[in-house]
Amino acid sequence: MTAHKSGRLYIIGAGFAGQTLAHEIKTKAVFGEAVAFLDDDPEKIGRRIDGIPVLGPIRDVARLLRMNPADEAIIAIPNASREYLKEIYSILKKAGFVKIRILPGISQIIEGNAHLIQTRSIDPQDLLGRTPIAVNLKESLAYLRGKRVLITGAGGSIGSELCRQLLSAGASRLYLFGHGENSIYQIDKELRLLQEEGVGEKAVLVPIIGDLKDRKYMDYILGRLQADVIFHTAAYKHVPMMEENPVASIENNLFGTANLLDAAVKYRVERFVHITTDKAVEPVSIYGVSKYLCERVVLELSQKQNAGSSGTKGLNFMVVRFGNVLGSRGSIMPLFQKQIEKGGPITVTHPDMRRWFMTIPEACSLVLKAGGVGENGKLYLLDMGEPVRIRDMAEQLIRFYGFEPDKDIKIEYIGLRPGERLDEKLWSDDEKPEPTEFERILRVESCNSSELDIRSLMRQLNPIINFDPEKPDLYRDRDKLREILKEAVPSYRAGNPPPVKGYAHAVFPGQVSAKKRAGIPNRG
Repeated sequence: MTAHKSGRLYIIGAGFAGQTLAHEIKTKAVFGEAVAFLDDDPEKIGRRIDGIPVLGPIRDVARLLRMNPADEAIIAIPNASREYLKEIYSILKKAGFVKIRILPGISQIIEGNAHLIQTRSIDPQDLLGRTPIAVNLKESLAYLRGKRVLITGAGGSIGSELCRQLLSAGASRLYLFGHGENSIYQIDKELRLLQEEGVGEKAVLVPIIGDLKDRKYMDYILGRLQADVIFHTAAYKHVPMMEENPVASIENNLFGTANLLDAAVKYRVERFVHITTDKAVEPVSIYGVSKYLCERVVLELSQKQNAGSSGTKGLNFMVVRFGNVLGSRGSIMPLFQKQIEKGGPITVTHPDMRRWFMTIPEACSLVLKAGGVGENGKLYLLDMGEPVRIRDMAEQLIRFYGFEPDKDIKIEYIGLRPGERLDEKLWSDDEKPEPTEFERILRVESCNSSELDIRSLMRQLNPIINFDPEKPDLYRDRDKLREILKEAVPSYRAGNPPPVKGYAHAVFPGQVSAKKRAGIPNRG
């Protein structure tokens, strides 16, 4: 939250959250002065709350306000629908507000205090998509009280949001694990600042820099940490990038997950929640294949437990699958925003491309819920609603910034990139989603009769991933890697449509041919 010494703050919403913010503003005068609540509730309009007048209806009074540049609006209606938020945002913009902040998703403050430090500038993702479900965090996180919780990929979009919500879990320790020094530094500092401002409970925060690919290190660190619960979000995720780096994708995602999983079994981690993606369903990309195999390696281990394997008895390992999340690093929304800022064009692969979308806070709340209620060896699917056309999202984003699509900001179609397809599926033809008693969490029952042995496949891939002096020619051989994976994963063998004219043709084949001309082996 940026401090404004002389700013007048208008709090939109005079409910519990708004009143909590007003009280904090009053006690910390450096943030400015809360001069009024704006609300649509006729029972509140005309009253004074803690000496602050409640004005309304919002539409009528907002246009009567006379503001100065330091004035700011804070939307404090955590249970507002997307439609209502869009309406309020439009009203405030027309009234001349330049600075508009919002409290985050209801999942972060339900049954808890709202804090100024949680407010942030309103973002397009707050207005796009469906209304998130309200998850009772205190109830959902009860299973984590007093536990030592490890989050892999803690500096990423999903991992960092899990960390924020886990502050309310009453965990004894939160282990923030990642291989990126800067991202772990940032989430560690953010969580400590949130704690200082009274958000959540006082879990001990432990930042850890490490690499999943280092098997001996993973065994060592899990032995030291003695974690009770693991949320595994770390992965290489960028589809076209992984097409160019297939060996790295399999090494990090599959072998890294196996390293973590084996250490978790050895050191008796009670609960292991693996995060996966819709791109793992009948995969056609290297990234999708890597995540499909990750699903299988977790579920295969769980099946051994269900069969009575002494090594895994009493452990609870599960998989949670969902589609795209709005605003994650490397996703289309930040890219579109940068393209709009420079005047366009916005680049869309295909006019009919569609994806499933959910906000990051809602996805994380449901992951945490599933982690507590999920059963060993089960695959859970978050209900993603209806798929969204990427073109429609681009148009909405352009309008959010006050422009008109194809008039002020052009939309340009560039063709499918390597590993991409027009539509994603949330479950395969041999899977069947079943409702659970928990809203927006489905259980996926598999009829998969595949006899794929993941550990055997990994042994076959091992000399490609790890240098074997007896098989030196296989090291980092991407062609051999793809050959083995095509044999193991039917959809990958049958899939991969040829790239459409555009980005794919302009970049990737040129790189490969340049390597061939230079006599460089096709490895990576």
